[in-house]
Amino acid sequence: MRIESPQISATRGRWRRIGAAALGTAALLIAGLGTAAPAGAAPAKSASAQVTWTRACATPTKGRMACKALRVTGGTTAFQKEQQALARTDAVTPNAADASTPSGYGPSDLQDAYGLTSAAASNGSGETIAIVDAYNDPNAEADLAKYRTYYGLSACTTANGCFKKVSQTGSTTSLPTSDSGWSEEISLDLDMASAVCPNCSILLVEAKSATMANLGTAVNEAVTLGAKYVSNSYGGSESSSDTTYDTSYFKHTGVAITVSAGDAGYGAEYPAASQYVTSVGGTALSADSSSRGWSESVWETSSTEGTGSGCSSYDTKPAWQTDTGCTKRTIADVSAVADPATGVSVYDSYGVTAGWYTFGGTSASAPIIAGVYALAGTPSSGSYPAKFPYTAAGTSALNDVTSGTNGSCGSTYLCTAKSGYDGPTGYGTPEGVAAFTG
Repeated sequence: MRIESPQISATRGRWRRIGAAALGTAALLIAGLGTAAPAGAAPAKSASAQVTWTRACATPTKGRMACKALRVTGGTTAFQKEQQALARTDAVTPNAADASTPSGYGPSDLQDAYGLTSAAASNGSGETIAIVDAYNDPNAEADLAKYRTYYGLSACTTANGCFKKVSQTGSTTSLPTSDSGWSEEISLDLDMASAVCPNCSILLVEAKSATMANLGTAVNEAVTLGAKYVSNSYGGSESSSDTTYDTSYFKHTGVAITVSAGDAGYGAEYPAASQYVTSVGGTALSADSSSRGWSESVWETSSTEGTGSGCSSYDTKPAWQTDTGCTKRTIADVSAVADPATGVSVYDSYGVTAGWYTFGGTSASAPIIAGVYALAGTPSSGSYPAKFPYTAAGTSALNDVTSGTNGSCGSTYLCTAKSGYDGPTGYGTPEGVAAFTG
């Protein structure tokens, strides 16, 4: 179900079988450091400076939301470095240098990193993940097919009932105008939902524009159509209208709604600040020689580029959130990979040269976490799934991220990772599905 291309599967298998000494050398090469880090050590500060990227969506006008997808345009990603390391240790030629093949993490990488291999193989059938974005991607289904075929995932099409695309009113024929930037976002979201929950069905709901009112209407339509997991990879400045938006669009019991925490470093955004959603921060994810096989730190490139976090100015603190640094809602709750330098593979063809791209941003982490919720099973009616990671069972089933910062807030947990809860990564990243089960 999760089989990758022969070259990637082969190199991944060899990576897991390399001895401790070779792993140390590979870790050195991946990190680009002069000496090997000890086994299990936290990775160095984000390597984002080693890659360049562009934002998929243009800076929005006032009152509109921006998508959070970041497309890598140059440099060497962690995945490519890993394959280069493998080439040196056992003479495997790295295919990541080939522009016609993926150069970022694929489904088996993400499932392995987050302890989801078994759940992804057996769970998700009958569950629907909704992806909410603005504007139309005319190539969405075809590009999704390319991704799933390459990685050996089962077909997810309109014809077999796995995939459905609708407007914010539920129409399958009267769709919004097309937009190349948001189409990149859509490709990223669809591919990440597929990577984490390959057995899930996917509902793409396209808002007619990037206003909160239209995107919120699309969220409501997704829930009306039966989705129990709704991913939102966009955000914007907070406003005094946010509490009204909360009750109008995001207050859905029994539905897991995930939202990107933002890509501008320390500072609150909406709808990540909604008390009813799971706000998803971002990490840098690197393979290493620890027992887990992976390590993570806060994603940060500069004081203004990195995962979002902070205190809401308007939104009430949910009852299950007990940190004391914010009197209102604190961002984030959990996290997953978002650093473009440790980015994910995406296939996209609308408005760009058709092919494989590497993406980062908390646009990647939000659909990943939506997929984990889907693997965990349908939330109980009347529940708020944003609470699940805060339970004792939830916090003990997450990878605690304890290194890195995303900006300037003094040395407090609001922008600096620490043991337990912190703003940039919440309680951590998935280690299986237990933290996302009601």
